[in-house]
Amino acid sequence: MALQCGIVGLPNVGKSTLFNCLSNARAQAANFPFCTIEPNVGVITVPDERLMKLAEIDNPKRVVPTTIEIVDIAGLVKGASKGEGLGNKFLANIRNTNAIIHVLRCFENDNITHVDGTVDPLRDKGIIDTELQLKDLETIENRIGKCQKQATAGDKIAKRQYDILLQYKEALEQGLSARTVELTAEERKVVWDLNLLTDKPVLYVCNVDEASAVTGNAHTEAVRAAIADEHAEMLIVAASAEADIAELESYEERQLFLQDMGLEESGVSRLIKAAYRLLDLQTFFTTGADESRAWTFRRGMKAPETAGVIHSDFERGFIRAEVIKYADYVELGSERACRDVGKIGIEGKEYVVEDGDIMHFLFNV
Repeated sequence: MALQCGIVGLPNVGKSTLFNCLSNARAQAANFPFCTIEPNVGVITVPDERLMKLAEIDNPKRVVPTTIEIVDIAGLVKGASKGEGLGNKFLANIRNTNAIIHVLRCFENDNITHVDGTVDPLRDKGIIDTELQLKDLETIENRIGKCQKQATAGDKIAKRQYDILLQYKEALEQGLSARTVELTAEERKVVWDLNLLTDKPVLYVCNVDEASAVTGNAHTEAVRAAIADEHAEMLIVAASAEADIAELESYEERQLFLQDMGLEESGVSRLIKAAYRLLDLQTFFTTGADESRAWTFRRGMKAPETAGVIHSDFERGFIRAEVIKYADYVELGSERACRDVGKIGIEGKEYVVEDGDIMHFLFNV
């Protein structure tokens, strides 16, 4: 689906370390690959224990996980909204992504100099937030003039757009991101083409030292409090430890390292899953003797649309879908067993596919 999360952050916060960890398949598990399609874009598989379980049951010839794209976005300096440094490139790259992973330095280390001299994740967050908000305010102000004229001339859609633009303008002028403005689904459709930078879903990744990997620290608590009303997620990751894990040769060694840290799952694996959720993505499966495969779809999609994820002909000629719930498949152990006890649902065009559904589509073109 080519949906992307962009990693952003100031210099020396651990952004590149995290991206490099993501690029190393061994940081996740034995069978999770990574490839580069541009120097700063990685196609990364999403760890999913359910797919591995289906593969254990069906013993297919191949296993195909689902993927997302992570973009390592160029650095930022103050004044980016006015084109300073790599500002224009930075902002353009963010605009092209669907969600933002904002890395904040939450560790002390005298050997790694902070660009502003001291460690203060809230100040760092404020620098990037301000630049994005200023650019969004510029976008809003440019649109307001046009909409105001059309609204005055009696254009009802322009009037609705104008009212929403004023809400955005008020929030941005108060130093708030556009995502804090509460809009209905219908109102969002009216202004969908704005593509505001601060309206994108965001995940704040607090990069901590190894000792803080499980419980966090004072810096992470400050970040948690600061984003409480922001409609954003937060994740604690020790990037330096993740880099060490990535260097270990075997899966068993990596698991032992995590256990020693008090973690059940690597931070990188949690980050990938969080990015997947951030993009509002879910997974359905197809499985059998030839292949067990995970497929990505947007939450809320109906059966014909998800059929189109596999092939456009499936959507165009959709007749019906046969659906097995993941829990039933695992409990009963095969499609045949599910069919024998009536655990296969026959669904039509209005069925909203659920995360974990095992699907078989019938179509005719």
